[in-house]
Amino acid sequence: MVSVTVTETPEPVKDTPTSDRSSSSLSEGSASANQPRHYTRGLSPLMIRIMAINAIALLILVGGVLYLNQFRQNLIHARVEELTVQAEIIAGALGEAAAGGPEATEIDLAPARQIITRLVGPTDNRARLFANDGRMIADSRFLAGDKRLIEEELPRLDSEPSLRDDISETLHRFLDSISRKIDAPENVDRPGMRAEDFIEVQSALAGALSVQLRKREDGKLVINIAAPVQRFRRVLGALLLTAQTEDIDAIVRAEQMVTLKVFFGALGVTILLSFFLGRTLVRPVRVLARAAERVRRGIGREESIPEFAERLDEIGDLSRSLSDMTRALYRQIDAVEQFAADVAHEIKNPLSSMRSALDTLPLATKPEQRDKLFAILQEDVKRIDRLITDISDASRLDAELTRGEAETIDLGYMLSVLVDAYRTTQLPEGISLQFEEGVPGVYMVRGIEARLGQVWRNFIDNAVSFSPDGGTVSVTLAIREGFVVLAVEDDGPGLPEGSEEKVFRRFYSERPETEAFGGHSGLGLAISKQVIEAHGGWIMAENRLDEDGNVLGARFMTGLPVAAED
Repeated sequence: MVSVTVTETPEPVKDTPTSDRSSSSLSEGSASANQPRHYTRGLSPLMIRIMAINAIALLILVGGVLYLNQFRQNLIHARVEELTVQAEIIAGALGEAAAGGPEATEIDLAPARQIITRLVGPTDNRARLFANDGRMIADSRFLAGDKRLIEEELPRLDSEPSLRDDISETLHRFLDSISRKIDAPENVDRPGMRAEDFIEVQSALAGALSVQLRKREDGKLVINIAAPVQRFRRVLGALLLTAQTEDIDAIVRAEQMVTLKVFFGALGVTILLSFFLGRTLVRPVRVLARAAERVRRGIGREESIPEFAERLDEIGDLSRSLSDMTRALYRQIDAVEQFAADVAHEIKNPLSSMRSALDTLPLATKPEQRDKLFAILQEDVKRIDRLITDISDASRLDAELTRGEAETIDLGYMLSVLVDAYRTTQLPEGISLQFEEGVPGVYMVRGIEARLGQVWRNFIDNAVSFSPDGGTVSVTLAIREGFVVLAVEDDGPGLPEGSEEKVFRRFYSERPETEAFGGHSGLGLAISKQVIEAHGGWIMAENRLDEDGNVLGARFMTGLPVAAED
């Protein structure tokens, strides 16, 4: 016969009244924890960061293009080369045609002016001719030639610039301010100029062609090319050819304006794309945050984390993980609640027995009756102590499994040591324990050794307690489909029909009738299942049957993943 302990439905626990002071302290202490967080930002900081990062990269690129110093310098260099060729041509023509003869020592002014008028007049450049003594003897600005009056309409005195003009002028000033200024001496333009006013002219009078950039009062640059006027290597004077750079500034400014237009267009597209990217990232995260907040503050179970099943990216993975975590949390809450109810019920049983014995004790008049009541009280105290110990162990199990460090364990060696210990001290007389030791290093698993040893002891203890005199408890190891499978078999009465799953429930106990009632708390196999599943394994119980279907005994089996080789 097998005695069965049936777990009854626990009675509801009444609330214990507390004082007003404790209630007030509790409400004040939890006020901040229950205070809802608000997720109603107008513009997400994450979206702002996305936009800023994209815009900064674009700004750096456009800033480099807007700087355009190299482009400006290349244009000036090209203009210098062009003016140098033009200055050498004009200086050569003056040396050949404006000199009186081979022995001439100065420039003939009349033909020189005609040459300057013909060669320089059609251009926007300015040519000035200096004699050897430093005097300026000709200036194309004051020479007659192909000159004409250009009529330009002046703006009205009461007219105001349009908004477009204001914006354009502001942009121009800004672009000018960020452009690197070229360090150049001041330009000289006054009546009575002499060669001493221009270092480049002095170099030309010494026989060397010279180039000099100068700055006007309005900040614009001019290019001066000074070329010596020579006749048979005799320097007769110097030609100073001057060109303005307004056209270069206009080209650079036009390129800058085009770049700005492209920039604002690209910036608009970047902001739109960043906003779209931010919405795809920020909105689901915000939805998940609000759902998590509702779950935190929710009283019932109607709140859940939404799953973005259609998303196959990290956001979808996050939503599914949070949803699974929430369901696991609810299951853990249910388990803790059920565990508390089971604990209360199991402790009430011995307490009820003790109360009955104590109530009966004053009525007992015979010594044997009193001794029997005292024995009952002692057994109930032992039972309560055993329950508290097992409950404490079960309550610490989750924390130990979470914080414990797994190590590689040779299950064959571990079981051989455990079996030797049972054979030496813990086996009842008449019961044998069989285990065939395997080759070392074959049955390797990863786990917490102390907790796995607790599981094997539970299995062996149960098998020994159900084995009859002369019975055999067999422990075997095997590897199947990547799992190390441990089986513990006995020759006992087996499991009652339909109890293969129930034996792993908390406080469920199937004990032989020869064993004293209350000797076990019913937590051993429940703890074993929790340990094995935490290690990624499986656990099961079944009856051993012969060919005719007769029960030969019980078999408990577990499977743990084979440890990967380092």
